[in-house]
Amino acid sequence: MRLYLSSLGLGDATPELLALAPRGRVALIMNALDGDASSRGHWQADQTQELGALGYRVDELDLRRFFGTPDALEADLADVDMVWINGGNTFVLMRAMWLSGFNRIIAKRLTENSIVYGGFSAATIAATPSLRGIEAVDDPRQVPEGYPGEIVWDGLGLVPFRVAVHYRSDHPESDDVEEEIAFYEREGLAYRTLRDGQVLVVKDAVGGVELIG
Repeated sequence: MRLYLSSLGLGDATPELLALAPRGRVALIMNALDGDASSRGHWQADQTQELGALGYRVDELDLRRFFGTPDALEADLADVDMVWINGGNTFVLMRAMWLSGFNRIIAKRLTENSIVYGGFSAATIAATPSLRGIEAVDDPRQVPEGYPGEIVWDGLGLVPFRVAVHYRSDHPESDDVEEEIAFYEREGLAYRTLRDGQVLVVKDAVGGVELIG
């Protein structure tokens, strides 16, 4: 399993990213910003440029196109070397992952070691066992057009702990993150913190997690 879990953007570990995913095709997933059209275009251009500068060939993969058709999504991902998932609202992202079947497809591909899961903020939180506690930061009631209102609380479970991103950083959500952490501590849940710039990297089947930055 190969994971690159950043707090913000590419983070400060791009050599590790290139080691995990030698230059190839990247599917850029922007669905966490489906409820924020004013930010979506900016972030898509920014991440496309940054990944392209590293030598990747970047194409957007809109999970909304595959709601109810997971076989089509699996076929579309067949020749993708890495998915890069932009930040935004984690609850919107998880709805998109479940409705498209991405959650099952990515688990299979990671087990096969045939793809890298990378991204930041919401993407990192989505990799954890559960979204319980993240409602201190993200609004679970944000429901973009074309989405059902049901909240998906389960994460992908790619790592066995929660992750508090933007921890004590110069980020608008950093104060809310303290409330998120307080929930984890009250509930006795294992968690890790990531400051902006820091990255968690998993690069082998054993699942050892390395903090960089």
